Amino acid sequence: MVVDSFKYLPRLIAAFYQMAEVEPRRPIPWTPMSGPLDQCTFGLVTSAGLYAANTDSPFDVERERLEPTWGDPSFRRITKDISTEDLAISHLHFNTADIQRDPNIVFPRERMEELVENGRIGGLAEENFSFMGYQGYPPDTKAWEQEYGPQVAQALKSAGVQCVILTPV
Repeated sequence: MVVDSFKYLPRLIAAFYQMAEVEPRRPIPWTPMSGPLDQCTFGLVTSAGLYAANTDSPFDVERERLEPTWGDPSFRRITKDISTEDLAISHLHFNTADIQRDPNIVFPRERMEELVENGRIGGLAEENFSFMGYQGYPPDTKAWEQEYGPQVAQALKSAGVQCVILTPV
């Protein structure tokens, strides 16, 4: 399946992004498993732009529309007991229709709870996290690296999370 990352952008902006060259950063950090899965608590982190509609503000897509090379670096906390109806999405860079119908595509909370019930994993964190993955072009990930990423990592560690499932979009 071919993924068109620029399908929902104006053609001029998409062409600008496609012509720019960006070098990926290396190395990618890796941490080995700390124990058997049935004893591990998992956390979920997505870049789909999910937020709790009743309690959170959406990601700042209005500013992004005015400044197309900027992306909202903040995050939202999503509790494991949030209802599907209370989840909303704000993202301009992919078609959100399928995720609106089934948030488990990018935030597999219900599937993780089934794994807990079946004894396959130890548990799911009470608080999980969502970012809006687009960080401008060229991407500016300094806020993620220096501020928001460490905050989320510390929150997950403080909650006793041993494994994190990342669902980038």
